[in-house]
Amino acid sequence: MTRSARWAWIVALTATTGLGLVLAFVVGMGLDGSGGISERRFVWLFWANVAVAVLLTLVIGFAAGRLLVRLKRGKFGSRLLIKLAGIFALVGVLPGLTIYTVSYQFVTQSIEAWFDVRLAGALDAGLSLGKGTLDTLAADLAIKARLGAERVGDGAGGSPLALERLRVQLGAAELALVGGSGQALMTAGVGTQPPERPPAALLRQARATGVASQLDGLEEEALDASATASAHVRALALVPSRELALGRSDDRFVLLVQPLPRTLALNALAVQAAYSEYQQRALARDSLRRMYIGTLTLALILAVFGAVLLAILLGTQLARPLLFLADGMRQVAAGDLTAKPVFASSDELGGLTRSFADMTAQLAEARVQVQRGVAQLEGARTRLQTILDTLSAGVIVLDREGRIDTVNPGATRILRLPFAAWRGRRLDEVPELETLARSIAQRFELLRTSPEAGERDHWQESYELARGDGSGISLLVRGALLPGLMWLLVFDDISDVVSAQRSAAWAEVARRLAHEIKNPLTPIQLSAQRLEHRLEAKLEGPDKALLLRSVGTIVSQVQAMQQLVNEFRDYARLPAAQLQPLDLSPLVQEVLALYGHAHDSGVLSAHIEPDLPRVMGDTTQLRQVIHNLVQNALDAVSEQDDGHVEVRASSALGEDGALRAVRLTVIDNGPGFADKVLKRAFEPYVTTKPKGTGLGLAVVKKIADEHRARLRVANLHRGDEPDGPVTGARVSLSFSLFAPAAPAATGGGAAQQVH
Repeated sequence: MTRSARWAWIVALTATTGLGLVLAFVVGMGLDGSGGISERRFVWLFWANVAVAVLLTLVIGFAAGRLLVRLKRGKFGSRLLIKLAGIFALVGVLPGLTIYTVSYQFVTQSIEAWFDVRLAGALDAGLSLGKGTLDTLAADLAIKARLGAERVGDGAGGSPLALERLRVQLGAAELALVGGSGQALMTAGVGTQPPERPPAALLRQARATGVASQLDGLEEEALDASATASAHVRALALVPSRELALGRSDDRFVLLVQPLPRTLALNALAVQAAYSEYQQRALARDSLRRMYIGTLTLALILAVFGAVLLAILLGTQLARPLLFLADGMRQVAAGDLTAKPVFASSDELGGLTRSFADMTAQLAEARVQVQRGVAQLEGARTRLQTILDTLSAGVIVLDREGRIDTVNPGATRILRLPFAAWRGRRLDEVPELETLARSIAQRFELLRTSPEAGERDHWQESYELARGDGSGISLLVRGALLPGLMWLLVFDDISDVVSAQRSAAWAEVARRLAHEIKNPLTPIQLSAQRLEHRLEAKLEGPDKALLLRSVGTIVSQVQAMQQLVNEFRDYARLPAAQLQPLDLSPLVQEVLALYGHAHDSGVLSAHIEPDLPRVMGDTTQLRQVIHNLVQNALDAVSEQDDGHVEVRASSALGEDGALRAVRLTVIDNGPGFADKVLKRAFEPYVTTKPKGTGLGLAVVKKIADEHRARLRVANLHRGDEPDGPVTGARVSLSFSLFAPAAPAATGGGAAQQVH
């Protein structure tokens, strides 16, 4: 007998045994003679079925353990076996669960239908009604007993006749005056025998609360008519004590006895008996429900366990022919595309393995072609990325949704924005680029709807971009459409070109203006002076004063115009710088010596680093630069009481300690530059002075360019916060063209402080 056959016999025997026990369990669900369920049979059959379930659990656990051991050892096909077993088990379990769920609901609803819910409610309501009626009778009799006790305390019950009249007035069947220990002192009523002694508990309650009542004769055992005839209500009330007046120390009580109507007593007992019987049957109902549900549950467990065992066996049988094909797939998944053997069979599985072998050969050929194409694509991508990284122009690629896809380092350098953090976001979400993004979108839309002459799939525009720090740049942007509705943006910073064009244009204007204006100025001045010489002797009084004042005005204005023309001429004809080795420290001290009044008043100070490296420069032009910067700073603080200007000359070092530049800085605590002036500070005729020509920083910029120096202008803010209040301005000139090394000067020391 094979292993599979043995497993089949084990499963068959186990399932047969389990089903036999379930049938025996159902047959044994009989009712005993009293109408209850046989608990002994129920427990015995339940544990027998539990034993079968445990046996099946052990068999399934053994089979599952074998599969897990195969899986842990890495035997090929283990996962497939587990999957097939799971599929077959699911096919068997799901219908079983469905049937179990329906049966469970059916059994539950059927058993519930056996017991009328409205009857239970009616019984509860009847029981509550009976209790309420009896409690009302007891409370009414207690009130009457209290009233009788008060009257007895007032002396109304001192004789049997008076006690009888009080009984009639209170409407009680019997009335008795009871002593402190419960003995009857005096009685009145229709009975021939004295009333029953009240229990001690009733006496204690009456003594504590003043009045107490009790129902007697309504026990559950008293269901016959003779017993209900003695049902009555007793009320006991404490007579108010008058010890001080009468000299008596024992308590007295008034006892009223009122028999219950026979019909009311019978009905109350009937309702109580019916309610007790209904509760017993309800308990039996729960046992019945548990028995049926337990039977269904055990049947489900047996069916599920049998289905799982059959699933494991069938999965093993079905997986064997598939393992051959799965092994080949595993090799292909691992990258092995060598020729695969074919399963020797004429059925569909054999054809499947032959197709798989053909597919493997085709995949091997395709992989070679793909690897060759990927290598070519990777090389092209590397070349393209290298080109983008080395381009000085900025490049941004946007997808069809306007989100940033690709950015080269040139774009980050020109726009000074961390695009790496904004990749995948829309361009109009990047700070400082909202306006530019809208303009670019409009330009692409215009290219799509109504392109201009000569435009096909690209356009070119120049834009002015304002930065958050108040500065701005001029961009020349070229846009093009890429496949897939992507946008390509290529842009350059043309701020220097635009500034140079403006400077060249202003230089030409200044040259022509100086030429055209200078020629008539001298004749005008000479003519005015000649008129003064001829007419001064001929005029007297006010006319003579008017002549002198008018001629003086003409001469002073002509001289001012000549000074302006000379400045125009100097800007337009600034000679080329003669660069020679230059020590910046003595030159700064020489120029600052011209501002002795500012030194003396403490407005101007200097901090010059000793042993500054020499730079290549033109002494005359740099003297003019220092003079212009210092004079501009003094003019900025001239109207401030605490105005101060500081001139610094220092060396700038890199992170590695190497010399990077020699820096000349002029700092003042004036009002700073206006935003519109800061953007175009180096262009001619841009000034904030009422009488300025706007040529000072323009000349400084031209001289800085001649010296290949970097000129920067910025406002100072309180707390170094860009949005804080302006506390001054800073102009710095960085020289990076150093003179050849010279012998080190002696006498180095601390930094020189000049005042």
